[in-house]
Amino acid sequence: MTAAGSNLKSLPLIWLPFKNPIIALLLVVLVPVVVSIVIGALTFINRIRGVYFSILSEALAVIFSVILVGSQSYTGGSNGLTGFKNFMGVDLYQPAGKLTLFYVALIVLTLAYVISYQMINHKIGRILVAIRDSENRLRFTGYNTSIYKIFIYAFAAALSGIAGALYVCQVGIITPTDVNVMFSIEMIIWVAIGGRATLLGPVIGALVVNEFKTIISNYFPSLWYYFIGGLFILVILLFPSGFSGLKDLPHYLRTRKTLRQLGSASDTSSQEVVSNEPNTIAKPSQNFSKDIEK
Repeated sequence: MTAAGSNLKSLPLIWLPFKNPIIALLLVVLVPVVVSIVIGALTFINRIRGVYFSILSEALAVIFSVILVGSQSYTGGSNGLTGFKNFMGVDLYQPAGKLTLFYVALIVLTLAYVISYQMINHKIGRILVAIRDSENRLRFTGYNTSIYKIFIYAFAAALSGIAGALYVCQVGIITPTDVNVMFSIEMIIWVAIGGRATLLGPVIGALVVNEFKTIISNYFPSLWYYFIGGLFILVILLFPSGFSGLKDLPHYLRTRKTLRQLGSASDTSSQEVVSNEPNTIAKPSQNFSKDIEK
């Protein structure tokens, strides 16, 4: 793969190994995995989770982006690295090269889905679901939940590294903007809109959001962030399970209707019971004053 920084005449020596496709493919996976294992070990062993983990993740994204901007002699600064023209003999600027990248991305997505599906239906998948539902209960049964969380964190980092490499090949440029907070939040929105409890949901969310992004950015560039924020709030309020949960909407409506009918029947029965009871409380005794005097 060939590339050059916008402010660099040639790539620094640290980038030379990436000219070898095999080394580039290995480092695309190994670097994110190693970094995620270090961060995951420091985070999960200290039982940092929930909102604190989210804040830490966004803070790391900001730090990493600032480091890339400040290391202009190595990363091209805010302009990043450009000129990714070919990879393994494929001209990335030609339509045939773009089509090849599309099929490669489709194959990688399919493999990632199959591996994730098999993992979920394996013992480790059931343990991860148990961690999601009640981590403390699982820890009390003797499981070291930190190990499983570090593993799935590293697995997600490996997938992210591969996806990032394919993204760079497709657009031909990588800048610090691609690792900032807004981009990571946008990916969270993909998951929320598609449905975080399913494997296919985030894929659907990514396709839907990016299609809207293309359309709206072409006609109303300044309104994109307002639109994505409004869509995110709408989905959270009305469809907490995302678009993938729409298939359960008929069942939800039927259940709600049944509960409403049961509630109405219960209220009617209560009124009938009250009306059939002797009205001893509503009508005070005629000898009430005499009873008091006694």
